[in-house]
Amino acid sequence: MRAAEIRDLGAPPVVADRPVPEPEPGGGAVPVTVLAGPITPLDLLCASGTSYLGTPATPYVPGVQGVGRAGGRLVWFPTTAGTAAGDGSMAGVALAVAEDVVELPAPVDPVAVAAAGLSAVAALQALTATGGLTAGETVVVLGAGGVVGQAAIQLARAQGAARVVAAARSVAARERAGKAGPDAVVGIDDADPDALTGALRQAAGGPVDLVLDPLFGPPAAAAARALRPGGRLVHLGSAAGETIPLDSGTIRGRSLRLLGYTNLALTRAERAAAISRVAAAVADGSLRVDHESVPLDDAAAAWERQAAGRARGRIVLTP
Repeated sequence: MRAAEIRDLGAPPVVADRPVPEPEPGGGAVPVTVLAGPITPLDLLCASGTSYLGTPATPYVPGVQGVGRAGGRLVWFPTTAGTAAGDGSMAGVALAVAEDVVELPAPVDPVAVAAAGLSAVAALQALTATGGLTAGETVVVLGAGGVVGQAAIQLARAQGAARVVAAARSVAARERAGKAGPDAVVGIDDADPDALTGALRQAAGGPVDLVLDPLFGPPAAAAARALRPGGRLVHLGSAAGETIPLDSGTIRGRSLRLLGYTNLALTRAERAAAISRVAAAVADGSLRVDHESVPLDDAAAAWERQAAGRARGRIVLTP
């Protein structure tokens, strides 16, 4: 079979022929014929050799999640590729733990589900289980041009948010965010956090109830200052910085709640339920994120474009 291999950390994968993997008897793994394997930020981080999860042994097949067919069923599946021993979804066939496999509704586009995948799960769980979003609240989504942000805009609307404000840095990111259907789109200017606070409040029509933050850094501090007393900021990424310039008085004076979120804390049952909700939303057309489908044989160039931010949304490899 054809597969993408990470041979050198920090370099793009090399596409080569590999033996079809066979599950060990009694090992609990099942073979999945892969239909779609997304190139995600976690894949890029692990293959860089700088991940907080450790340095993976090479060579390995990347792809921490995918969509394919197992036992005649259309399924979503996770892998440990790059985070622990084992290969991932960027191949013709992958092995998945049977208990982790989630059956998907039919018909649904495998590429669209793979593009949303765990990024949409993060958006859903951060908004609901962690952020406690209730109908009628106002939500600000930072980094709204990314897959998490696009999904969060649509999912917040589906949860009954009264007003959803998208904030993104580049023109292209703001265009992607705008297609997800927010009430307003605000540009992020890292050099003037006070102006961003004012712009977010103005776009929201007043103080904000909930901020979804995959950026951290100055944009998160500005968004936190736009929150109402008792407002919540859910942090799930650090694309704009590893620290946040937020003063103690703002947090204490408004009794703000700063909450952390990671998909790694989900139980198997919670992850399966969230993937099922995401897939159902993709199937009924209420959730769509920008993506492009690329043949597996072109994985190296696609990987470099995704890493450099030159892709049209999430790239999904199709064996």
